[in-house]
Formats: sequence, structure tokens, C-alpha cells
Amino acid sequence: LVNQLPEANLILLRHLFGVLHHIEENSGVNQMNAFNLALCIAPNMLWLPSPTGPEEESRSTKKVALLVQFLIENSGEIFGGDIASLF
Repeated sequence: LVNQLPEANLILLRHLFGVLHHIEENSGVNQMNAFNLALCIAPNMLWLPSPTGPEEESRSTKKVALLVQFLIENSGEIFGGDIASLF
């Protein structure tokens, strides 16, 4: 799926998840592991297209948070092993 994205979107995601992965690598100091980062950023990344009730919104947010956590933890494999070279 990543390879099907427009190049500009792919570059943006590589940089975003490169930063998040770098933050996660320092979680011993900053307490921001992949799960905590995902909870903070997930509501800003994807959301339901139409208004729903609080229960559905909560379920959706949890699913997106799990996806974001997976992307952070596996960013090197997903976006290329040289993700650290972006910085």
C-alpha cells in the first residue's frame, strides 16, 4: 500500500514516522513509547467521515491508535531501513 501512495504523501509519512520513531527510541528518557505516541497523534491522523456516537468514535480511535503504533514500531521496515538518514 505504501508504494501506491503519491510520492509527496510517502515523503511526508516517512518524515512523520521517522520523527515519531526517533522519539520512541528515547522513551526511556521522555516516557513516550509507541503506544503513548499513538494515543496522542491518532485522533489527528484519521477519523470517521460522518458524526457518530461516542462509543463508535472510541472504537475507531482505538483502531487508529493501534495502526499508528504499528507504523511507529515498524517504520524502518515499512518506509525503508534508512529512515534515520532523513535527519
